[in-house]
Amino acid sequence: MRYRRLGSTGTVVSTLCLGTMTFGNETDEAGSHAQLDRFVEAGGTFLDTADVYSRGISEEIVGRWLRGRPGVRDNLVIATKGRFPMGEGGNDAGLSRLHLTKALDASLGRLGVDAIDLYQAHAWDPMTPIEETLRFFDDAVRAGKIRYVGVSNFVGWQLQKAVLLARFAGLAPIVTVQPQYNLLARDIEHEVMPVCVNEGIGILPWSPLGGGWLTGKYRRDDLPTGATRLGENPNRGVEAYAGRNAAEQTWQVVDAVRAIAESRGVSMAAVSLAWLVDRPAVTSVILGARTVEQLDDNLTAADLVLTDDERARLDEASAPRVADYPYGRAGVDQQARRLPA
Repeated sequence: MRYRRLGSTGTVVSTLCLGTMTFGNETDEAGSHAQLDRFVEAGGTFLDTADVYSRGISEEIVGRWLRGRPGVRDNLVIATKGRFPMGEGGNDAGLSRLHLTKALDASLGRLGVDAIDLYQAHAWDPMTPIEETLRFFDDAVRAGKIRYVGVSNFVGWQLQKAVLLARFAGLAPIVTVQPQYNLLARDIEHEVMPVCVNEGIGILPWSPLGGGWLTGKYRRDDLPTGATRLGENPNRGVEAYAGRNAAEQTWQVVDAVRAIAESRGVSMAAVSLAWLVDRPAVTSVILGARTVEQLDDNLTAADLVLTDDERARLDEASAPRVADYPYGRAGVDQQARRLPA
């Protein structure tokens, strides 16, 4: 396992993070605890959950696991999130001070910890001024309830606005952002990633395997069927990841990943994760597994480093197709400036 700073903080985390969205849903408690044990055994130190995962059950499962293993808490960085509905009332969702106060206290109780290491806004809330949210986070840091502040699913302007407001108001800074990012979904590279590089914010990619399309399960002539996430709609991945481009590019990416995996004697999941771990500003990649066997396959990426040629091949196959302006060549040329010859 490799390790990296959490954004620009002094806290160190493993470059693979165990996500727990399946806990209490696709994975029962025994299976969830087995995943947690295996992850820690492999050197993992970073866990990510959220109050909305299985309506609090995921946090409860993690909390019971922690209580059953005295001492393990000291070696872990635990992240959770608040924002989405946890009840039917008008104030049971959002990033208001009222909702987040209840959400944070509830998460602390379910996890059974004194403080949450990384507390994240799960998504932007258009009804709540971001200043209100940032001041709540700062108050929670000062109260010792959380240690660091992060956000999830923010677009570029939202992230930059939040970063600058926190800085100039003297509030706890945003240290991470958690977006969807993988070889089939690279749109954050247009705006979110440049903000992160410039501001020292760590990226925590979710869905790193493209909903299963980067694991090698499916081929052009062997689309999924039956009781799987994609069984009812075999083209779901193609539509989701190539809807703005051409479905052919999705298959080109899958083919490139497969070729590298076969040449290296590793899984396609490992190749896809290794590419992501070494992208600019990435701190830790969030794994999502239903079984220990799936987790073990993902963990093979822990020490895998791709060659420059392998990375270039994947970069080329997965390059986002954009119009000339503002992100294509015309836009780049307009923003360029060179010294006189």
